[in-house]
Amino acid sequence: MKEGDAGTMASGKSSIDVRAIAEVGICVALAAVLNLVPLFKLPQGGSVSLDMLPIFFLAFYRGPRLAILAGVVYGFVDYAIDPFFVHPAQLILDYPLAFGLVGLAGFVRPTSLIKVAVGTILGGLARFTAHFFSGVIFFASYAPKGQSPWLYSAVYNGSYMLASTLICIPLVYALLQAFKQVEGGSPSRP
Repeated sequence: MKEGDAGTMASGKSSIDVRAIAEVGICVALAAVLNLVPLFKLPQGGSVSLDMLPIFFLAFYRGPRLAILAGVVYGFVDYAIDPFFVHPAQLILDYPLAFGLVGLAGFVRPTSLIKVAVGTILGGLARFTAHFFSGVIFFASYAPKGQSPWLYSAVYNGSYMLASTLICIPLVYALLQAFKQVEGGSPSRP
């Protein structure tokens, strides 16, 4: 910790500043609000919505560490808002793990629309993977008779995840450009 860094709290080996904590809280709150207004909701859970948008923004703006944290916290909030529980492992896969994986988008530097698209697709694909395995393991009984649970889960989860991810690409890029103009520079990533 640098001398005069009043906004930083140190605990052991790592430190996180108050602004970062506030950004995570705002991100989680925005994701929860956006979750309440889905564009389309599927019958067995999952929806086309913008709830990943704040997590993607935080991932590109501050890096993957804070975005993964925000995603995990939001996963628990999402569960509290609309709980669907069949097994403890399903709860972990579909909520904190799935949304935490969205933060992986932050491993891509947002230097162009293409890189934002690549990072957003990375985060969306990672979240899809958690839902996909949850679907195969815990929701195979929903597959139509004679259909592979693998195919059913891929199509079911892919339908809303692909739409949600693609919608977020231009929106997160526009937000990053707006913040770049307001702050007069690049995101404050580690």
